[in-house]
Amino acid sequence: MAKKGTYVDGFVLVVPKKKLPAYKKMAGKSAYIWRKYGAVDYQECVGDDLTPKGIKNPFTKAFKCKKSETIVFSYIVYKSRAARDKANAKVMKDPALLKMMKDMPMPFDLKRMAYGGFKIVVGY
Repeated sequence: MAKKGTYVDGFVLVVPKKKLPAYKKMAGKSAYIWRKYGAVDYQECVGDDLTPKGIKNPFTKAFKCKKSETIVFSYIVYKSRAARDKANAKVMKDPALLKMMKDMPMPFDLKRMAYGGFKIVVGY
């Protein structure tokens, strides 16, 4: 369960299965950086049940996944939208993140990423 917060950044990515180890490495480093600047929770979730019966538009169809690909759903929780905006501004200037983006090939296609910021309206 996510820690208390009122704002979430959500991501859905298509990742080639063979690149999952590289993605996990990148995500682990990213989690540290985001939490350093104020994220109260950071989760990376790899698809496990992506073709449930009765669902007409599962993630795999919506993102046109090949059999060699999977979906990663990620979210970052913040205390507020203002805290998120402040954290993201710092994250984008962080030397470790800039180095990682320069040195590490992106293990997914940015053109197939969905992203948005969300107000939490129900949470426990």
